Order: sequence, then C-alpha cells, then structure tokens
Amino acid sequence: MTSSTSQSRPGATEPALITIQPTLTAAIRRVIPTTDIAQFFDISFRTLPETISGQGIGITSPAFCLYHGPFTDTVDLEVGFATDRAIRRHGEAGASALPGGRIAQLVHCGGFDGLAASWARLLSWVQDQGLNAGTTMWEVYLTKPSPEMDPRDLRTELNLTLTS
Repeated sequence: MTSSTSQSRPGATEPALITIQPTLTAAIRRVIPTTDIAQFFDISFRTLPETISGQGIGITSPAFCLYHGPFTDTVDLEVGFATDRAIRRHGEAGASALPGGRIAQLVHCGGFDGLAASWARLLSWVQDQGLNAGTTMWEVYLTKPSPEMDPRDLRTELNLTLTS
C-alpha cells in the first residue's frame, strides 16, 4: 500500500495520495477512554490471532487500528488484521473492513510517541493540497513491536480518508 519511501524529514516519509480497494478484516471494536488504548491493544492482539486461526482463516497483513471519528475523552476504534475471508463472530471479534477509495497516506518512522506529530503533518498536508479529510483514519503497524527493539526501527503506515 505504501507509495512513497523518500526520507526528507526524520520520522516520516512524504505524504502521498493513493486509491485503494476495501480490505476484509477480523477486528474487535469498542468505544473506550483514551487512557485505555494500550490495554485494549494488548488484549485484542493477544486474542484475535487465536480466533482467526481457530476458524482456519489466514491473516494477510500486519495489525491495524481503525479510528472512527475524533479523539475526545473517549475514542471509537477497532483493532485487527486483514484476512483472506470473513470470520464468524466469536465473542467481541467479528468481520469488518478497512475503507477503500482515495486516501492520504504517510509512513511514520520511529516510536509511537511521535505518531501525533505525523498525524498532524498528514492532516496539514491534506489541507495544503486543498483536499478535505474524512473522519475515518487508520494505522497499519508495519513493524511488529517487541520489548527489546529500538523504537526508532518502528514503521507505522498512517491512512486518512478523503471526502474530496
């Protein structure tokens, strides 16, 4: 999905406009306090792979987090994986999809603590292009984090829907 890999600024690639098809996913969706995001990720990313593989379904991408609307004291989000076919609902896990269409995309290079600045940069770029951002955005975690890794090695794809 990434269409740009130039490194003019540390911490992110250059923004790009791309068109993508919707992607079938298996996900868990909740509205949670923003303070509970890390805990929600940990629980979801531990249970989803077992649910998916238990149904004989293949995971076809790295993990993602899809945000439905803006952050306030709470956030409406779903986390999951792209799959080769729909899963049957099991507990909180169900079939879903990442949106298709025209999006603005940027790859953030570095730790998660720098994501807010990269999101702000992408939104500013969209506005500078005379485009209108939608309310749906998602992150794809291209590099699987681990406790012993250097956070500078993390790569996170940022995707923002466009309304025009």
